[in-house]
Amino acid sequence: MIFSVVITAFVLVAPVELPDKTMFATLVLASRFRPLPVLSGVSAAFALQCAIAVAAGSLLSLLPRDWVALGVAVLFAVGAVLLWRSADETVDLEADTAAHKGWPAWRIALASFGITFLAEWGDLSQLATAGLAACFDAPVSVFVGSFAALLLIASLAVFVGARLVARLPIKLVRRTAAVLFAVFAVLAAYEARSAFTG
Repeated sequence: MIFSVVITAFVLVAPVELPDKTMFATLVLASRFRPLPVLSGVSAAFALQCAIAVAAGSLLSLLPRDWVALGVAVLFAVGAVLLWRSADETVDLEADTAAHKGWPAWRIALASFGITFLAEWGDLSQLATAGLAACFDAPVSVFVGSFAALLLIASLAVFVGARLVARLPIKLVRRTAAVLFAVFAVLAAYEARSAFTG
């Protein structure tokens, strides 16, 4: 393992992921479900995405970015609608928490894995990891640095998300999440439109 490559990957990927849609999706998941299964699912998705990015190297950056952006826009638009509608369904925090605490850990982890895995396709952090893997002949070092950065950001999101609902009304959290998901949908749609017309 080459320590300088690990540090390079970490320093490049962490700031890209910090204000990212995946971090926000993790925060929302952690505000609704138990933190440990969420972190487990998100971490597994990040590990698989890093492995794919490292294995594919520079070929991953050749994916049709316009279609990826369009798919992400649709996913976030649907998420925005579902979050907005769910804000009125359950405003009792204790009842909401009790309902989700009944979910087995594997189901929460699987849902977290699926959402994160899909949202991360074509993401800047994934493309950065692929680019680093193409530049350096050190796939394990690139994987370790990228995964460590993603795990740190996911852990921060889970830590914040798990405590958000303790201080804020669940309805406000869901409405805010819906608005942010809608913003991400518009940005992804704009990116897709630019890619299609450009």
